[in-house]
Amino acid sequence: MATILIVESDNHLRRLYRDTFVLGGIAVIEAADASTGISCVQHGGLDAVVLDIAMPDGLEALKRIHEMNPMLPVVLNAAYTAYTNRNVQWIGSAYVIKSANPDKLRQAVLKVLDDAHGES
Repeated sequence: MATILIVESDNHLRRLYRDTFVLGGIAVIEAADASTGISCVQHGGLDAVVLDIAMPDGLEALKRIHEMNPMLPVVLNAAYTAYTNRNVQWIGSAYVIKSANPDKLRQAVLKVLDDAHGES
């Protein structure tokens, strides 16, 4: 079973994402802020991270995650399309615009998990 970390400051969205992935058979660790997310990555055992880069220190968390584990897939998640125009998406494994429908996020995470495990 894969384990992902969801770093999301919005409690409602974090629970929605957690429930979506757990129902799909993926173990979920949750972090409500960037520093907690960084601590979770330090502990290891993760297959991917979903990161709200627009949260306070979200971009710094992305930098730290890449420094700690450059091979760990990070799916960037934000409510702003402007991030796609700032070349931020190139440092993540995928970029998904936030939505109350988590299907695109689920698809992006499943794809990075498959890619990380060499599946097609």
